[in-house]
Amino acid sequence: MKISLKAARVNAGLTQSDVARYLKKNKQTIVNWETGKTPIDMGNFTALCGLYKISKDFIFLPKKFA
Repeated sequence: MKISLKAARVNAGLTQSDVARYLKKNKQTIVNWETGKTPIDMGNFTALCGLYKISKDFIFLPKKFA
């Protein structure tokens, strides 16, 4: 079963602000990735998977960005 970026973040016990600090991004960037407003590049997606301790295979992205 796949989960969303937001669910993966919440399961990891992190806030959007925590993730933004870790990736040196604006919090709004994290919000936009989670809501599907902007695409996430593979480098940042890989970094998120490492931070959340979850395989890329278990996270789904919005269809327009997958």
